[in-house]
Amino acid sequence: MAKDVLCEVNNCQYWAKGNLCSADRIYVVSNSGETADNSRETDCKTFEPADALS
Repeated sequence: MAKDVLCEVNNCQYWAKGNLCSADRIYVVSNSGETADNSRETDCKTFEPADALS
């Protein structure tokens, strides 16, 4: 399992210094069923806009 999860989406509430993800869990889904052929066919469902906390 990955020790560090990197993230460059700095408007996510889980974005942390050093482009790290601070979420307890990461949920990634395929856009086309249960499989994906490349990263463009996936989405991170963990993403929450940072301003949603306000």
